[in-house]
Amino acid sequence: MSAATDWRDRARRLWDRDPVKVLALLAVIYAVYIALGLAIGFEIRGQINSIATLTFYIGVFGILALALNLHWGYTGLFNIGIVGFMAIGIYTMAVVSKPVAETASQIGGLGAPLWVGMIAGMVAAAVLGLLVALPALRLRADYLAIVTIAFSEIVRFTLLSRTFQEFQVGDRTIGLGGGSGLILPFNPLQSFLDVTRLNVLQDALVALATPVIGGNADAVVNSMLYGVLLLVVVAIYYVVLTRIGRSPFGRVLKAIREDEDATKALGKDTNVVKTKAFMVGCALMGLGGVLWYMQSGAITPNTFRPRLTFFIWIALIIGGAGSNTGSVMGGAVFAAALFQGPRYLQNLVESAIEVDAPSNFSGAVAPIVDSLTLNPFLFYVIDNVRQLQLVFMGLVLIWLMHNRPEGMLGHRKEEAASVSLTRPPAGQGTAADGGRPDTGGDANE
Repeated sequence: MSAATDWRDRARRLWDRDPVKVLALLAVIYAVYIALGLAIGFEIRGQINSIATLTFYIGVFGILALALNLHWGYTGLFNIGIVGFMAIGIYTMAVVSKPVAETASQIGGLGAPLWVGMIAGMVAAAVLGLLVALPALRLRADYLAIVTIAFSEIVRFTLLSRTFQEFQVGDRTIGLGGGSGLILPFNPLQSFLDVTRLNVLQDALVALATPVIGGNADAVVNSMLYGVLLLVVVAIYYVVLTRIGRSPFGRVLKAIREDEDATKALGKDTNVVKTKAFMVGCALMGLGGVLWYMQSGAITPNTFRPRLTFFIWIALIIGGAGSNTGSVMGGAVFAAALFQGPRYLQNLVESAIEVDAPSNFSGAVAPIVDSLTLNPFLFYVIDNVRQLQLVFMGLVLIWLMHNRPEGMLGHRKEEAASVSLTRPPAGQGTAADGGRPDTGGDANE
């Protein structure tokens, strides 16, 4: 074998590893963002801020796409109430971990440590998942979808209600804040750095960044560090869900996805298994909601509208349901190309040229009809890119469902069997009785 052939074989084996695919995709995404910024002359501080924001959204969409993959990709549970479990997670964390109110007129919390509140948020999301699962998992397909989206709206309107805006627990005033929401005086990154004693690393990065981006580099560095922390959480989710998928419990989940009646015939209590999977996925979604919003400074019920659920579904569809690797890659592509990408392009263009956009759609289209002038229309699109994002997402989703419904990685659904079901190489023989392959030798060997 020549050196070139050997090198190609090694490269092919390396590329076959899923983590390598994920890292390569992230490298391409960051390279494109940096190259566009450099080409247009975007200032370094703004570019680093954009990369930090991109990293944050890659992290949160990767986390939630992985959690959804446990429901839909592994078990075939059509959950479109994701945002409800996210809301339960963050609101429970806020009530448990907010400092005790200093006066009776303020809405405080129970004053527990932040990590206790995060666990409480996961537990609350899992318990609510159980309450939804008991009646809903007896339903299938679109009926389950209707129940879960109705549940998410029930959660949102409950949070909006004045009934739970504030109430007394002993001598403490706590509540959900109603339509005004809750203030979140948390610094999750600092709490993590304090626990892990990585404050020295933070100080060193601030010292290195200050000469490059100017004064007040703390906010930029902290934003980037929090994004990296979310990527670490994505890796933890990936490992945990991969191990679940390869376990006997995970094989039952995938068998239910393929044929629930056949799984029942094999003696498995599918309702119990589906309930457990639904609760685990809801707990992960609750933690995803906590990680997304606890550093935002405040939360309101109307933040948790159904469109967030559909964002996560688009991310999963892009990557391919049934594959944890596809879930992470889909979350990264969705965040980079459909969610944060249009906003980044808008910032780049507005920093490079003066955008004189028409005030309405007719003013953008009229020059095309009159004199085939495209600039007003392009400026109008750039100026209204946030409003047009949903249109872009809808078009991409339609194209995916028609041309690539299996996602980026193709048909990567993990098999329910514990052994490979692929055909053995030619000449190797088969083992129909579960023993050694038949090689044509003496049976008494």
